[in-house]
Amino acid sequence: MARGGCTWPHRLRKGKMLAVGVLAGLSVLSLLTYGYLSWDSLAFGPGEAEAARTGLGEEPGASAPGSQPHIVFILADDQGFRDVGYHGSEIRTPTLDKLAAEGVKLENYYVQPMCTPSRSQFITGKYQIHTGLQHSIIRPTQPNCLPLDNVTLPQKLKEVGYSTHMVGKWHLGFYRKECMPTQRGFDTFFGSLLGSGDYYTHFKCDSPGICGYDLYENDNAAWDHDNGIYSTQMYTQKVQQILASHNPRKPIFLYIAYQAVHSPLQAPGKYFEHYRSINNINRRRYAAMLACLDEAINNVTLALKKYGYYDNSIIIYSSDNGGQPMAGGSNWPLRGSKGTYWEGGIRAVGFVHSPLLKNKGSVCKELVHITDWFPTLITLAEGQIDEDIQLDGYDIWETISEGRRSPRVDILHNIDPIYTKAKNGSWAAGYGIWNTAIQSAIRVNHWKLLTGNPGYSDWVPPQAFSNAGPNRWHNERVSWSAGKTVWLFNITADPYERVDLSARYPDVVKELLRRLSQFNKTAVPVRYPPKDPRSNPKLNGGVWGPWFKEDEKKKKSDKNKGANKQKNKNKKKANGKKGQSLHCRSRLAGG
Repeated sequence: MARGGCTWPHRLRKGKMLAVGVLAGLSVLSLLTYGYLSWDSLAFGPGEAEAARTGLGEEPGASAPGSQPHIVFILADDQGFRDVGYHGSEIRTPTLDKLAAEGVKLENYYVQPMCTPSRSQFITGKYQIHTGLQHSIIRPTQPNCLPLDNVTLPQKLKEVGYSTHMVGKWHLGFYRKECMPTQRGFDTFFGSLLGSGDYYTHFKCDSPGICGYDLYENDNAAWDHDNGIYSTQMYTQKVQQILASHNPRKPIFLYIAYQAVHSPLQAPGKYFEHYRSINNINRRRYAAMLACLDEAINNVTLALKKYGYYDNSIIIYSSDNGGQPMAGGSNWPLRGSKGTYWEGGIRAVGFVHSPLLKNKGSVCKELVHITDWFPTLITLAEGQIDEDIQLDGYDIWETISEGRRSPRVDILHNIDPIYTKAKNGSWAAGYGIWNTAIQSAIRVNHWKLLTGNPGYSDWVPPQAFSNAGPNRWHNERVSWSAGKTVWLFNITADPYERVDLSARYPDVVKELLRRLSQFNKTAVPVRYPPKDPRSNPKLNGGVWGPWFKEDEKKKKSDKNKGANKQKNKNKKKANGKKGQSLHCRSRLAGG
């Protein structure tokens, strides 16, 4: 099926192609202005920057020339759509507000509703249905990881001379050594392998008795760093060290995947000072965590300036999914939360800040998806995208930098054939085109279609976090429509998903169901194996880490086969020699 007269979206199209259809964004939230931190308010010690560059054999004051930009991708964890100052939050985020105001705000920007899916799509440029990770997340005890046959963003950047470094949360699997970040394109890795853990002890229990340490430096447990340092601050210090030791004349890719503001809700005491008036304890802790994260990003930006990277850098900021209201996050006025396909689960905070932008201080309302970073950054880095890599992302740099139309006109949010909890779903409800028991969601131009059970569907207003009581919140809640398994919304006109149009526009529903069916034909099998008891950290020195080894029976069998093969080979040789000896003797005897 054609898409606006072009090929299906799993094939890469050039960013210069014009999009089909008119996309309008959401611009209804008020802007709050706060006093900003000075970039120099948290400066490094005297002479540190010059000393670092001199140690690299550079002249003092050397900058970082070259056409290949430094790329810094910052991924926050579970930050809600409202949880940034410029979206009207009561939580102060002066650094994020300043960077976004001086850059380009992405106000029609989408990610996935959970951790692993967003990370996998960022690093491969492919939808979940094309990597086999379309169901849930990768669990710590599962023998699963991002499939090894997928080329990653850092691998492509290394091909064109980039130094690649990752700091923070991986969450793309680690059961085999080949799955580790250092085997997937990163020169160095410092961070955690799992989806969550204690911010101070870096310890994580997946279930009772299945607990372990989760902090790594490259391929080994980083016991030396187990000093009780809060992870947001520890990761920032690591970034500063990397920038101080790298030559800014050579391109660098920094992927900083902060643990904040994911649960558990922990933060250093000083960050609570401005939020003691928030009565909801989870919201108060969340606010403190976000304040610390904002300061950390200030320090990262300061380091880029101090060490000579900033003028030739591109800083991208993104949340990996929507916020979780039960854990202090807010997506108001959007519907739903993390883990759902309502806008609150997939519409994210995002912006680009760079001296290289042409339209600084602007707002981009064009459609942008997390898969788009893969081709966009490779193109900016002067890399090549192989013809046989079927990407779902688009090069959207001209859209962001120059305000041009986006080449993207649709997004497959997901098709999860395992999640079929909508008991009333059926082929009949899907007009014989699609089984509506399957959880799926797709966006085409203005239209968004959901099938199955999209997840928690409430709107959670700001008063839910105050002492105003639950009554006003309940006024926003809607009762679940019994038996309903199909929803249709015009997201441009109704970004809050309050008016279901599925009954009014059955032809649009059918068309989008056909799109889902076409996408589904390109899907690969789901990878979601059962847990492996060998994953228990107790069997690995108390550390979460690679545990998978070839099955011992298989190895023994292969060994025996090899031994038998060699034995037969030796026997043949011996028989050959024996025959030759007898033959000689008979000849001699006959002589």
